[in-house]
Amino acid sequence: MSIKNLDAVFHPRSIVLIGGSRKPNSVGDVLARNLLHGGYDGPVMFVHPDAPSLHSTLAFPTIQALPKPPDLAVIATPPATIPGLIAQLGSAGARAAVVITAGFGEIGAQGLALQAQALQAAKPHYLRIVGPNCVGVISPPMGVNASFAHLLPKSGPIALLTQSGAMLTAMLDWAHGRGIGFSHLISLGGMADVDTGDMLDYLATEPKAEAILCYLESVTHARKFLSAARRAARVKPVILIKSGRHAEGAKAAASHTGALAGSDEVFDAAFRRAGLLRVQSIEELFDAAATLAHTRRLPGDRVAILTNGGGLGVLSVDQLIDEGGRLAALSPATMEALNKALPATWSHSNPVDIIGDAPGSRYRAAMEALLTDGGVDVLLVLNCPVATADSGEAAEAVASAYDAHRQAGHHKPAVFASWMGQAKGRGAQERLSASQIPHYDAPENAVRAMSHLLRFERNQALLMQTPAARPEVPHDRALAQKIVEATLLEGREWLNEVEAKTVLKAYGVPVVETLIAHDAESAAAAA
Repeated sequence: MSIKNLDAVFHPRSIVLIGGSRKPNSVGDVLARNLLHGGYDGPVMFVHPDAPSLHSTLAFPTIQALPKPPDLAVIATPPATIPGLIAQLGSAGARAAVVITAGFGEIGAQGLALQAQALQAAKPHYLRIVGPNCVGVISPPMGVNASFAHLLPKSGPIALLTQSGAMLTAMLDWAHGRGIGFSHLISLGGMADVDTGDMLDYLATEPKAEAILCYLESVTHARKFLSAARRAARVKPVILIKSGRHAEGAKAAASHTGALAGSDEVFDAAFRRAGLLRVQSIEELFDAAATLAHTRRLPGDRVAILTNGGGLGVLSVDQLIDEGGRLAALSPATMEALNKALPATWSHSNPVDIIGDAPGSRYRAAMEALLTDGGVDVLLVLNCPVATADSGEAAEAVASAYDAHRQAGHHKPAVFASWMGQAKGRGAQERLSASQIPHYDAPENAVRAMSHLLRFERNQALLMQTPAARPEVPHDRALAQKIVEATLLEGREWLNEVEAKTVLKAYGVPVVETLIAHDAESAAAAA
């Protein structure tokens, strides 16, 4: 069904909550508060069998009693009620429903039966279902907060698509402290209807979503997923973390959401082919969010490193080379400017080590020299706290120099930073955020985050390439067809080893000759 009616999830004409509650801090109570206070300017209605109102807003006893058709429904009622409610909502004109309720595919046969009934009820009306067993969806630009998340994010350029509700709330909390905003936050839950492929397809053409972060535990409808992923990755960065890489993790995923996992090697190859950027840890995903909040494209891959600690610079170079990056060659004019501004003991090379006692003025002079070097595409600025200089002053100098550079109309190089330490680093990091400089807890993290965008640029080139024509491979289709037809006539659905290898050989795939022996004598003869 793909993206049909998904616009009702993020751009609803009206919203109804079924399952609101007067019990403070319950899921139903939080859902009601979030819907009312998210900034949505359309009508929010409540259906409650007993309460005349919720949060001073009139409630109606049934769906049929609503004064206008609900476009989007948010449901948090017991599992057994869901199929009937979906049928009523479809008849009332609803186009989408977010089902918060758990107790479906993840619990086994009984839950799967209820899920099938809900889908059957939705089908005649083309009503789309997000969930079940999800935290909900949030679209800050539209003021839609159909979730029981604990914070309302600010608007921003990043869409988060996750099968784990915990990942949504964790990312939300982390981003709130850094001032990072989102265009969409989507908890997919059990993916009874709307799955990752559908949402990627929708977000690919959503202008407010300039980059996409994904957390996956499984992939349903692989062909649709890969098609949607490739479409999205052609126009914006899509960074993904896939859990369940090992058997034990896959088992946990199945009990968590009812998800089925597959071979990680297969997933990895498929993600690369689709142009997705895969990360391996939550920390990397969070760092990717910090990057994408301010930077979606890099002007090139030539990197200069500015640091007050030689060790930090060396570690950064190691990580850069590991990630397939390269150091910029500083121009003679840049070297001359640095020689004039820095102590004689500076490193005289890239990384530019301006010595541990570097005050803000030294950082600013080095920044101004490096920012104007046409051979530098990316500038990574590092700081470690010392007793003889102030980290906050250094951050102010770096941010001010970068602000002035952009105000003069320059968009190159892109700037990344790592201000290490908590005691002295926190205020400095806030100053960097104010100037839209992505910053990270460690230099290696900064380089890894930078490399995601470098890989994105390379993937764009690969995705646009037309594969070279290949010569026709000789094959014996008639033989392969004969084997398959004979197997089906025998009532079998699987080829045996000899049959399978014969089919492969018919299409030019080298195989080891295999014979079937029914007794010791025939085995000896075959040997």
